[in-house]
Amino acid sequence: MSNLKDKNRFIIVSNRLPIKMEKEANSWRVSPSAGGLVSALSPILKNRGGIWIGWTGTTERIGLRPCREILDNMSKEIGYRIFPVMLTENEVSLYYYGLSNEIIWPLFHDLPGLANFDPTYWRAYRKVNEKFARAVARHSRNEDLVWVHDYQLIPLAQKLKELGIERRCFFFLHIPFPSPDIFMKMPWRYELLSDLLEYEFIAFQTAQDRRNFISCLNNMPQKLKTSGRGPVIEVTEGEKKIKVAYLPISIDFKSFTRMATSEKVCAMLKDYKKKLHRKTVILGVDRLDYTKGIPLRLKAFQMALEKYPQLHENVTLVQIVVPSREEVLAYSELKNNIETLVSSINGTFTTPGWVPVHYMYHPVPREELVALYRLADVALVTPLRDGMNLVAKEYCACKIDNDGVLILSEFAGAAAQMYHHALIVNPYDTERMADLILKAVEMPTKEKKSRMRNLRKKLKEQDVFWWVDNFLRAATGKALVDFPEKELPPILYAISPRGRS
Repeated sequence: MSNLKDKNRFIIVSNRLPIKMEKEANSWRVSPSAGGLVSALSPILKNRGGIWIGWTGTTERIGLRPCREILDNMSKEIGYRIFPVMLTENEVSLYYYGLSNEIIWPLFHDLPGLANFDPTYWRAYRKVNEKFARAVARHSRNEDLVWVHDYQLIPLAQKLKELGIERRCFFFLHIPFPSPDIFMKMPWRYELLSDLLEYEFIAFQTAQDRRNFISCLNNMPQKLKTSGRGPVIEVTEGEKKIKVAYLPISIDFKSFTRMATSEKVCAMLKDYKKKLHRKTVILGVDRLDYTKGIPLRLKAFQMALEKYPQLHENVTLVQIVVPSREEVLAYSELKNNIETLVSSINGTFTTPGWVPVHYMYHPVPREELVALYRLADVALVTPLRDGMNLVAKEYCACKIDNDGVLILSEFAGAAAQMYHHALIVNPYDTERMADLILKAVEMPTKEKKSRMRNLRKKLKEQDVFWWVDNFLRAATGKALVDFPEKELPPILYAISPRGRS
């Protein structure tokens, strides 16, 4: 192992740490988080002296000694150091639920009417970003590379600058970036754009997102120059040069294909086939969120049943909704709306032995989800707006027999890569979606397999590790192999004397 003075450690900063912390009685249970981002970024950090900084996910105070022990043990298990940012309940309410999810989330998903432009949210957002910046300053050195993730932490590089801390900072936005007519509604529009310009490298999911960002920059008071073409271009502000790219995130394709052939998944698949003994199964998988277009999808399915009687008793829609933020009024109303639509469809069309919609309102374990992907003849992925939507990619990765059809919203970032071989739909056009449901159900086997084979081929070539490697090369000029093995950074600097970051 080389010593800790070696240069260029990678530091990941995100709103949440890649661990789950759950309090049980008087102790804490900690486990690594699953998910595409964690599996993609862990190889950058693992056994390379890497660091991940983020919120613990809890507002309960953790004592210095147990926090030190928990993080030290977990860091050794996952192979890189995790350092916490502790947030109070009020900070989470204003910075996360407030600015991040009541302003940026709806605005960046083209739903400005749902944004609540409360100035107290903005002040809390910047204060919490300063808290994250202090954690980065404490646990990093000048030569380290700091990769910041997503909309919760846009001001972080600017806050480091205000603290007098020089770091090489890179940023990736996982959600869409809106067009100027929507973005300019934000009261703090120029401040947020200036925050982004403090990163030396900014990346978006799609070329459209980058175009929207550049168009917004053109509205700024100061003179900015854009040059170059292709996935990476350059924005110049005086003497400062910033690279701006589009690099679509993907999934761990091999992991999904391996799981799709596992004995456990095959047993689950056999069981589901007995329970849902229909000719065609259609699948929807979404987190409870107004951007996912679930009510419009249900209305399109209802219209398909009304227009095409041949679908009756032959087609079943399995709609999974993962609970999310039910305490927020808009989300509880959405849940009620979905359940009313499901009841209406089932009440109208159900016959003995056939229920048109199987509605599942709970998280689904990954292996069970993979079994459902394999089962489904058609996937309905129809968000109103989405940065990427990895469900579309996961579904295709699991179709190892090339026997599925993907119906995909043109407003999902994934559509830019999957346009030629998925059935693309405007999610607001329920009549067209109903027609595409019939087309997918009746599609000839040869066409179905050809489409899915091409989708899977591209996914295999451009998996999540392709994404990471391309980001590293574009942002730093280095590949993952250029980061040699190093020892874990010491835990000594992880916690301040009061046990708070």
